[in-house]
Amino acid sequence: MIESLFFVLALIGLLVSTYFTAVAYRWMRPDSRWVPPFCRLDEGICTLVVFTPQARLFGLPNSLLGQAYYSALLIGVWQGAALQRPWVFGYLAVAAVTVALALYLSYSLVYVLRIRCVLCFASHAINVGLFLLLLATL
Repeated sequence: MIESLFFVLALIGLLVSTYFTAVAYRWMRPDSRWVPPFCRLDEGICTLVVFTPQARLFGLPNSLLGQAYYSALLIGVWQGAALQRPWVFGYLAVAAVTVALALYLSYSLVYVLRIRCVLCFASHAINVGLFLLLLATL
């Protein structure tokens, strides 16, 4: 059960981060028709979120790093390692960093940029959920 929930959250996180990466590199418009309406970003909001200094870590879009993170989680779950010792400790350490980053980015969204980005907050909630699931396996 926990593996399935973990897999679903990581998959949703991968999809959201892939969407943000595609927008950040201008491979697609934020309001593309094939994106479900509840996920679509407004051109103005997306531009404000995706192209701010807070949206980049080590010069790369946060979403690109998210893609690597979620992919590693999915591979770990698929191979049965992500929720097993000693691997869980490595995943847990990275998940803790993502939660800390999520807190900073949420603060930036609300108090610095003054933007309510539903997908951003959903992504941060997914990171917290994955962290809590990893903690629950200990």
